[in-house]
Amino acid sequence: MTERFAVELGKLATSQALYPKESMLAVEDRRKNLFIGIPKESSFQENRIGLTPDAVKQLTDQGHDIWIEAGAGSPSKYSDHEFSEAGAKVVYSIDEVYQANIILKVAPPTYDEIEYLRPGQTLISALHFGNLTSDYINALLRKKINAISFELIRDKSESKPVVRAMSEIAGSTVMLIAAEYLSSSNDGKGVILGGITGVPPSKVVILGAGTVAEYAARAALGLGAEVKVFDNHIYKLRRLKHNIGSQIFTSTLDKTVLYNEIKQADVVIGALVAEEGKITCMVEESVIAQMDPGSVIIDVCIDQGGCFETSELTSHSRPIYRKYDIIHYCVPNIASRVPRTATNALSNIFTPIFSEISKYGGINEVLFTNEHYRSGVYIYRGSLTNAHIAKKFGMRYKELGLMIAVRN
Repeated sequence: MTERFAVELGKLATSQALYPKESMLAVEDRRKNLFIGIPKESSFQENRIGLTPDAVKQLTDQGHDIWIEAGAGSPSKYSDHEFSEAGAKVVYSIDEVYQANIILKVAPPTYDEIEYLRPGQTLISALHFGNLTSDYINALLRKKINAISFELIRDKSESKPVVRAMSEIAGSTVMLIAAEYLSSSNDGKGVILGGITGVPPSKVVILGAGTVAEYAARAALGLGAEVKVFDNHIYKLRRLKHNIGSQIFTSTLDKTVLYNEIKQADVVIGALVAEEGKITCMVEESVIAQMDPGSVIIDVCIDQGGCFETSELTSHSRPIYRKYDIIHYCVPNIASRVPRTATNALSNIFTPIFSEISKYGGINEVLFTNEHYRSGVYIYRGSLTNAHIAKKFGMRYKELGLMIAVRN
């Protein structure tokens, strides 16, 4: 009896009748093809573009439509033919490119360009908070669009990928600029940036300990220069030393120590970050006057007002001037000096963003699903949603999270 029971139990155990049956669950395909327009940049000395031809091909292969204004890639050394071969449609008027649902620009649109925007469109561009006015914000609000500032976009690690990338480029580039202007061919001091055996190294002072400072310090140290970094945030100084892996000189912004080092420096880099709209330290003109003739000052934060009393805005076409025989390089947007590199960096950020927007079914859906993208939104459906801008200009704003929650 026991043996027979065991046999029957074995048959029952191997029977498919008791096995759970799997069935396919219907999964909603929310993927949406995007219509992206890339206008030619009209802002002064803006040479970058948001997508490379390789990125365009990747997106068009996914089914997205990309229209690009003729000549938009020329400053970055990309031809219309390259974009056309990658699957983009090259259009020859600004009216056509602004037919797209998503407009990708690098520089903020000018007032004339704002007129081409249509209700319901999404604008992705820089915002340039230092030059922002209430009139400009109101002009965008009247268009009833969604507007995203790519400087504010955060990723899942809560860092700002575009700001980080452009800061890395600026930090690496400033030392190349400094080396160029220290040479006698540019009527500089005639010294090498760095050092060689038996000759004291050149001295570099960096104000600030953020990403620009980190990459500037890396480049200077790699050339053999003596580098000293000043910042009032101890955690930034500690992080910089850790990231570089070198026990370089660091100090808070003690004016006695700082001014003494500036007077002896061959190169001084201003890379402080504005806090509440103000630079935390302004180097006085009297200190600059005591530097050695032919020394170089590079003010990376000139677009935020600068951190040297002698700083004046310059351009890529006329990048320097002399004051007290000190060479001043005060060009904003240093990344635009190497636009092809900068374009590749931007493209690496925007391509996956567009893929994710498509995956979730559009801008509204991706904002609802992914909270980290919301940080970049300052206008949503024609309403101001950025508290910082609202406070600055005394304007009313709406909570983006609440608007998205009731988006339907």
